[in-house]
Amino acid sequence: MLTTSDFSPKSRILSWYIGGLNYQIEHHLFPNICHIHYRKIASIVKETAKDFGIPYNVQSNFIFAVLSHEKMLKQLGRYD
Repeated sequence: MLTTSDFSPKSRILSWYIGGLNYQIEHHLFPNICHIHYRKIASIVKETAKDFGIPYNVQSNFIFAVLSHEKMLKQLGRYD
C-alpha cells in the first residue's frame, strides 16, 4: 500500500473500461477477487488502513495519477 495508489475511484465509466485497474490497491491485495467488487472493498480497506496508520493513496483523476507517477519516476531516476 505504500507504493501504489488508486485513481479515479468515482468514475464508473473508467472503472468499467479498464476492468477495475483504477483500484490498484485492492487489485494487488485481492488479485483473485472479481473487479466488480473493488469499489465496495475499497471503503473497507481504506478504513482498515486508517486504523493501522497506513497511508491509503488515492488520486482523484487519471491525469493526477499520471503526473504523480511521473514525479515518482523522476525521483527514483535521480543520481545523488
